Amino acid sequence: MTIDDPELLAEMKAAFMEYERALMEDDVEAMDQLFHDAPTTNRYGVGEVLYGIEEIREFRKGRGGSPQRKLGKVAITVYGDRYATADAEFFRENSDRRGRQTQAWVKFPDGWKVVSAHVSLEGSTH
Repeated sequence: MTIDDPELLAEMKAAFMEYERALMEDDVEAMDQLFHDAPTTNRYGVGEVLYGIEEIREFRKGRGGSPQRKLGKVAITVYGDRYATADAEFFRENSDRRGRQTQAWVKFPDGWKVVSAHVSLEGSTH
């Protein structure tokens, strides 16, 4: 198995950065396009546990925007030609809280899609 094929890694980095752009701009349509449209797609957030794309969509509709953040270290790894992980640290604006985001991505005929995501925040760093 090839790990981090340069072309696939570039595709994944672009998909991850498109998700980050959509998140910061509250582009719900773009975020929805980057998540696999299936009942098996799950997302655990800071305060929510969402099973299936429909629950994820309902959450996004009612959220009213995402807190702004700055990315820290991002680690993206592509395994073979269809599976990847993206792990990122982030820092919320006007806060000393650090967050972590983990995503599992699969390459489908229509591109890279998140199939599982988990977001967490740690307490104060003081």
